[in-house]
Amino acid sequence: MQGVIKSYDPITGDGVLVSEADLADVDLAADALEGSIFRMLRQGQRVKYDLNSEGQATRLRLGSEVDMKTPEL
Repeated sequence: MQGVIKSYDPITGDGVLVSEADLADVDLAADALEGSIFRMLRQGQRVKYDLNSEGQATRLRLGSEVDMKTPEL
């Protein structure tokens, strides 16, 4: 799955991304950055992700600039 970071708070680790598939908001899981190359996220950054059993984004990876357009936030 792929999406765009909508918001991210580096202090709390809370964040939301917008899913490319349906433009729905998806909360970031507490472990979303564990094992990834990311230490920080910025608004508008494209990421690939998996969903955990709670429907939260986890295992963030670099997203493709070609596959999607940035949705209006």
